Amino acid sequence: MAYQVLARKWRPQDFSSLVGQEAIVTALRNALREKRIAQAYLFSGIRGVGKTTAARVLAKALNCETNFGGDPCNECTPCREITRGGDLDVIEVDAATYSKVEQVRELTESLRYGPARDRYKVVVLDEIHRLSRQAFDALLKIVEEPPPHLVFIFATTEADSVPVTILSRCQEFRFRRVPSLEVAALLRRICTQEEISASDAALRLVARAGEGSVRDAVALLDQLATFGNRSISDDDAVRLLGGLDTALFHRLLQAMLAGDRLAIRDAARRVEDEGWDARNVFSQFLAFGRDALHLAIGGSPSSVDLPEEEAQALARVAEAAGYENLLRLLSQLLASEPVVRRSETGVLAVEIAWLRAAELPKLVQVEALLAGGNLPAASRTTAPSMSANPSIPSPRAVAPPQTAPEAPSAAPPRAVASAANHGSPSAPSTSAPKAVPGTPLERFLDEVRKRKPPLASHLDRATLDFADGALTITYDPGDLHLRDSLNRGSNPQILQEAVAVIWGAEAVWRAVQGAPAVASRAESVTPKADPPAQVDNPTVQTLLELFGGQIEAIEES
Repeated sequence: MAYQVLARKWRPQDFSSLVGQEAIVTALRNALREKRIAQAYLFSGIRGVGKTTAARVLAKALNCETNFGGDPCNECTPCREITRGGDLDVIEVDAATYSKVEQVRELTESLRYGPARDRYKVVVLDEIHRLSRQAFDALLKIVEEPPPHLVFIFATTEADSVPVTILSRCQEFRFRRVPSLEVAALLRRICTQEEISASDAALRLVARAGEGSVRDAVALLDQLATFGNRSISDDDAVRLLGGLDTALFHRLLQAMLAGDRLAIRDAARRVEDEGWDARNVFSQFLAFGRDALHLAIGGSPSSVDLPEEEAQALARVAEAAGYENLLRLLSQLLASEPVVRRSETGVLAVEIAWLRAAELPKLVQVEALLAGGNLPAASRTTAPSMSANPSIPSPRAVAPPQTAPEAPSAAPPRAVASAANHGSPSAPSTSAPKAVPGTPLERFLDEVRKRKPPLASHLDRATLDFADGALTITYDPGDLHLRDSLNRGSNPQILQEAVAVIWGAEAVWRAVQGAPAVASRAESVTPKADPPAQVDNPTVQTLLELFGGQIEAIEES
């Protein structure tokens, strides 16, 4: 006897054998039991999920001589002839080769006569979306008002391409993708009956490669059994199916979360050396990352299509990474998927997509910064410092240029801290006096700089004076930006913490406005620059504070 492939040999012959379509099976059984038979059914879904098989089983159930209203017996004459495809009253037509309007008209003319022997005349139109518009029009009338004992069963993978005039006259059943766990259980039963040796990991890999199609998964099992002489090893399954072992997926995911570019380069190099399909590898890694995301949300390791040990290891990685990090990582990879799919250099596109995803740990959440939070430690340590180079003077050590000698002011000058408070004498200056290096004020600025560098840069424009257990921060009358910055977000708390570190927990700080200076004769000759413009917008003020900038002018658009 000629060899019969497993996909045909194990094709379901009754409702009980249909895998993964319990809701549809229940509905059809109830319709048969109650004799509520519709004139037309539409079975839609992806390839290999049982649409045509269900149509044949329904045709046998409608015409079974011994068990009408339940599963077909597969023993009576109508059941055997329908299984072989030789029943005159069950017409199965492939619409892809029967799409012309003349052919459909001939079919409809022949259907006006009743069944020759069976209880119902059944017409199975497979891939009905391939019919032309004129062919649909020719079919419409007989579908709406068929003769007695005539039943149409349409099957399609593209239900959206079927005209609504046909859909409205049918009972539509959408066949779902079969979960890989159910497919793996079916493959195990087939292996047991066919005496095929295969591990659970290999069968899971075959089931996942089928992508929800039972027929595709069984065909892959048949191919692997032929290659291994009825023995399927894990290595053979990985090599022939073009997949990766989960250990490499684990290393790749951990490398992305840690920003390890060398490990990602090694993974991409292995994909190239092994000759794997880069697009398929990228797709499988997305599915692996999705499992990690579900585990990070709180899913059970038993809910993912992985062996128990590997699922537990992935759960630990997901818990350490966190839901938000995995969500950003998968979003970045998914955005690169169209580029990977269309690229002619698949491995290069995959490697670039993985390396871009590995840069995510270096990013800073703008929401946290705009809310007044501190800069991350990575941002503070990696930011270049001008004072680190001895050849470049510190900005606070450079006195601002003077355009004209300043005349004596009627207002009393702002005094700096005394030698008793600072530990060093003060010196007059035309700008805000600066703290002397090594003094308590300088250490205070260092403490603020550790917590929030932009805030320390703003204090360079103020006069600092500590006396009687209080630090006084004096700002110019026109510097409204500095005044607002001192009291925004977490800045007051940061200043208080720095004061407590230098002068003790009892010390406090306060901000006061300095007295306005009397314009001198020189200033009356030389126009004074306008104070910086102000914008009453919290987001703009926060950005100015973060980057130490100011608004020069405002233009209306």
